[in-house]
Amino acid sequence: MTPRPLDILDQVLNRQPVIISLKGGREIRGVLQGYDVHMNLVLDKAEEEMDGAVQKLGTLIVRGDNVIYITPSVE
Repeated sequence: MTPRPLDILDQVLNRQPVIISLKGGREIRGVLQGYDVHMNLVLDKAEEEMDGAVQKLGTLIVRGDNVIYITPSVE
C-alpha cells in the first residue's frame, strides 16, 4: 500500500526534527508538533540558519500555503 502524505507526517510527529522549505527560499528546522489538512504546521524548537548563524525561534506556527516541502532531518 502506498503511504498517503498525511500518513508520512504522522510517522515523524513528535519524534524527529523536520526541515520545512518555505516560499522565498527560507528553511526552518524543528520538531513537528501538529498539522491540519491545510498543511498549517506547529513546530517546536524551531530554528533558522541565516548568514551562518542559527536563530532560535522556539514554538512556531507556519501557514500551510507558504510550505513548499517537508522532509525528515538527519541529526
